[in-house]
Amino acid sequence: MSQTITIDPVTRLEGHGKITLKTNDQGEVSEAYFTVTQVRGFEKFSQGRPFYEMPGLMARICGICPVSHLLASAKACEAIMSVTIPPTAAKLRSALNMAQTIQSHALSFFYLSSPDLLLGMDADPADRNIFGVVKVDPELGRAGVALRRFGQHIIELLGKKRIHPGWVVPGGVTEPLDSAKRDEILAMIPEAYANIRLALNWYKRIADRFRDEADHFANFPGAFLGMVGEDNGLEFTDGKLRLIDATGKILVDKLEAAQFDDHFGEAVEPYSYMKFPYYKPLGYPDGSYRVGPLARLNIATHAGTPLADIEVKEFKQLANGPVLGSFYFHHARLIDILYGIEFIERIFSDPTILDTHVRATAGVNRLEGSGVAEAPRGTLMHHYKVDENGQMLWANLVIATGQNNNAMNRGVLQTAQRYVKGDKLADGMLNRVEAVIRTFDPCLSCSTHAFGQMPLEIKLVAPDGSTLDTIRRG
Repeated sequence: MSQTITIDPVTRLEGHGKITLKTNDQGEVSEAYFTVTQVRGFEKFSQGRPFYEMPGLMARICGICPVSHLLASAKACEAIMSVTIPPTAAKLRSALNMAQTIQSHALSFFYLSSPDLLLGMDADPADRNIFGVVKVDPELGRAGVALRRFGQHIIELLGKKRIHPGWVVPGGVTEPLDSAKRDEILAMIPEAYANIRLALNWYKRIADRFRDEADHFANFPGAFLGMVGEDNGLEFTDGKLRLIDATGKILVDKLEAAQFDDHFGEAVEPYSYMKFPYYKPLGYPDGSYRVGPLARLNIATHAGTPLADIEVKEFKQLANGPVLGSFYFHHARLIDILYGIEFIERIFSDPTILDTHVRATAGVNRLEGSGVAEAPRGTLMHHYKVDENGQMLWANLVIATGQNNNAMNRGVLQTAQRYVKGDKLADGMLNRVEAVIRTFDPCLSCSTHAFGQMPLEIKLVAPDGSTLDTIRRG
């Protein structure tokens, strides 16, 4: 007897989505969809606004990764202005981006995913949260809270606010760094190192317990997109784009933001408001790809900082070629954090970071501009068109979560086919279906720009419309 299973909303994510599973007459999952249920409107909201307001407006898209939108937006505006920002401003913006990456990854790994990893996928949902983590492993819980605080405090010191800072503007930043803030940031570094080392060591000890999940959580061949530096190392703010296939072969390299539309398109599906980006030469869906921490480590040859280089080398030994299992997003996220701490220490140990020349000014010199940055969840594109007066005519945002959309849908199907059996719902089996989405750490607030809270209700429905089983949370 065929059935339909709906998980609405998916829990422990930033934003709202639902998962629908359909079974065939043999009780096997035959179809699966990850549906984003809210429509995005920020591109439309921006029309008619002065282009130089865009970074501040775009930061309001998300309270978790506002810095990514600030940076991508500012870079699109700088393309319209035809300016190069001062070197110290570029360093400060890169440090701000890494601080955001650290705090966002800490939220994802410790608050949203570590309950599954520490307590188990089948643990009581009442305990499967950050409070349950702190109760069972206080050191791990404290490390997660402290790492998030570390990143947020740096954002606050630089941008004056932890959420939606207005410090990044077209042309650079609004004010230089002073020595007191620099010293405060450097004084926090040792504790941050201790916390990320604790987390990495803990993850490596427990990872083998989840070998089955690693084999079935969106584990399939596919392409990866991300930004790399001139030395082919990790780069989050000012690099070029690279796309590789499942064997590691480079498909596109040294791609500028303005060239993105020449190579990538966006498909739509009737069951979701979130788009499905793809690499045009391969078409849709064959040209779908993944972005984010896993993609970054797959496309880069190394990190570029001593401690992270050791971890990247070890990570790459997980596979002969790119690491394809999306469960390893968790591991890659921790390496990102370690790299970010080293990067921040290096930036703020540079005497030129106190230089006061941090902003360039100009008017409209082009009618179109694109900007790219690596958000915590992956590559983020902003593309704007303006009139001669600098008023916004059109905008398109290609969000990291959207670029992972097809992979998440494939992952839901693969995971459900492995774990969802029979006509009786069990929380553990459905939690694994949710957990494959959490490996990507999707930001549905970014991809749809909606807000609010909903309870969770999961129904197992027979073909005649009768409800066979129901689970409610909240």
